[in-house]
Amino acid sequence: MRTIGAVVIPPLLYIIMRFIWLTSRKKFHFINPIFDHQYICVCWHSELLISPQAYRKIHPCHPSSAIISQHFDGELISKVLGYLKINALRGSSRKGAKGVLLQAFRKVKNGTEVLITPDGPRGPRYSMSDGAIGLALRSNKPIFIINYKPSSYWQLKSWDSFIIPKPFTKIDFFVQSISLEGMELEEAKEILREKMLANALP
Repeated sequence: MRTIGAVVIPPLLYIIMRFIWLTSRKKFHFINPIFDHQYICVCWHSELLISPQAYRKIHPCHPSSAIISQHFDGELISKVLGYLKINALRGSSRKGAKGVLLQAFRKVKNGTEVLITPDGPRGPRYSMSDGAIGLALRSNKPIFIINYKPSSYWQLKSWDSFIIPKPFTKIDFFVQSISLEGMELEEAKEILREKMLANALP
């Protein structure tokens, strides 16, 4: 069944994602400018249905990779992101962390943007792992944050309270960048979490 699901589910999810995207009324709020530079990119795990599409609208051509868990749901996500030309780096803060972060750092050094959900793959919701911060501090790259708030949506009873905007709704996107240069790890984690929570759903 998993083999069949891995083939059937990703294209269905992509169709749903695109339908919601294309039927929604989108407004982008740039809290500060996003330039045509290389970033470490972050969103909350609950926002994965729509945020990668917003990222691709803002940075349509950048080579990109996302850190995705090694679980089965991670396999599905990696295939869906492939339709957006976002490659998968398989691993997480809990399993395969050292290897995947080394891969990610190499990608960053080669000019690839890396996308991370700091509270993924298993939470707790809105927690902050070290991955995005470590990459940003080590590579001296700024962080690109995407949050969104739909006017009408469903919210799953999952650990992350996953958000599914309803078709034809209005979606406000909140986009900002932040530099963590010169900060200590814990200070940087607290500042990034604060910035990401400022425009997240409760």
